[in-house]
Amino acid sequence: MNRKKKMNNILKKKVKKMNSKLHTSNKPKYVSKADRAKLEEAEVSQESE
Repeated sequence: MNRKKKMNNILKKKVKKMNSKLHTSNKPKYVSKADRAKLEEAEVSQESE
């Protein structure tokens, strides 16, 4: 029984990992506060030119 359970758990984990890789999030990538400030600064300087 334990061997069957162990094999099933291993296979379930593999399936779970593959499914998680297939379903990627639509959430935008995180941009740090410092990077946002740099981007905003570059945008402002570009507008002023």
